[in-house]
Amino acid sequence: MMATDSAFHEPTYPLRTFLAKSFNTLRDCMARRANYRITVAELNSLSCRDLADLGIHRSAIKGIAAAAAYRP
Repeated sequence: MMATDSAFHEPTYPLRTFLAKSFNTLRDCMARRANYRITVAELNSLSCRDLADLGIHRSAIKGIAAAAAYRP
């Protein structure tokens, strides 16, 4: 006689947990994007002289904002 496992196994991530995790991921992405946009706007509002004092070229603004928002 062969033994079989016929017990029902609940999924590892129930729907509620999956949705909560997805919502938290979306909220985190939106917060990072907002941080990126704010950083770009603030750096773009500086004069060329202020940026030069900080050692930032205008072409580097998006890269600096991305580093600030998306890298841990």
